[in-house]
Amino acid sequence: MTLSAPHPLIIEPLLRDALREDMGRAGDITTDAIAPPGMTARAEVKLRKAGRVCGLPMAELVFRLVDPAVVFDIHYPDGSDVDPGTTVATVSGPARGILTGERVALNLLGRLSAIATNTRQCVAIAKPLGCDIACTRKTTPGLRVLEKYAVRTGGGTNHRFGLDDAVLIKDNHIAVAGGITEAVRRAKSSLGHMVKIEVEVDTLDQLRELLATGADAVLLDNMGPDQLREAVALVAGRMTTEASGGVTLDNLAAIAASGVNLVSLGFLTHSAKSLDVGLDFIG
Repeated sequence: MTLSAPHPLIIEPLLRDALREDMGRAGDITTDAIAPPGMTARAEVKLRKAGRVCGLPMAELVFRLVDPAVVFDIHYPDGSDVDPGTTVATVSGPARGILTGERVALNLLGRLSAIATNTRQCVAIAKPLGCDIACTRKTTPGLRVLEKYAVRTGGGTNHRFGLDDAVLIKDNHIAVAGGITEAVRRAKSSLGHMVKIEVEVDTLDQLRELLATGADAVLLDNMGPDQLREAVALVAGRMTTEASGGVTLDNLAAIAASGVNLVSLGFLTHSAKSLDVGLDFIG
């Protein structure tokens, strides 16, 4: 799998904030008291549970921010599927830098690997049925760019990154505008030609109204497989169809088989249980 991690200029402020949070006002007083200056060490980073690796470039940058002399050798790049106990990277260099950066690096690896693993599981169900898996904006505040990268690492696609890169007209927007047609009209009159418009609908009658507006995509909210099949037939390829709401691993296959283009899932990110990742000194 070929992946492009977010540019260091984008993620470095996030990692600096995480390190500042962990180091507090006085720094790592435990390590500073126990590890003498100049001491070097070597450690292995292992996934203790099977999963898809994600977050190694971020972990490497964490250690480099703590001490540029720390060397981080990646053995299994992001996107690799590994067995329990696999050494995914080796860290060497100043012992103080390794010990101080350890927790932030492992927290990120565990969190992002869990999201990638969750996504991989869903993609394995939906992709053979011609359906893509996408994330949502239900991400950890401050970590969205990293968590959406983890979704891509799992084989999924990204929904909008924020409120500013696409229009998604939901039920409350429709209520404010007084109807679907008026909501889309207002959006079109305010936006440039590069911005796509998606509208959430709950019923087939709403979908029929939407089809006359020239919107780019429809979010079919909380519809079962039978209703989704009807919706796909009504759309007949005129816009992108997205199913969302009430999707679980148990009903994902039936929803994907309805013919929708993609399924978006909040639980990829908001319910991911961190994988167990450890760092053990060796030699």
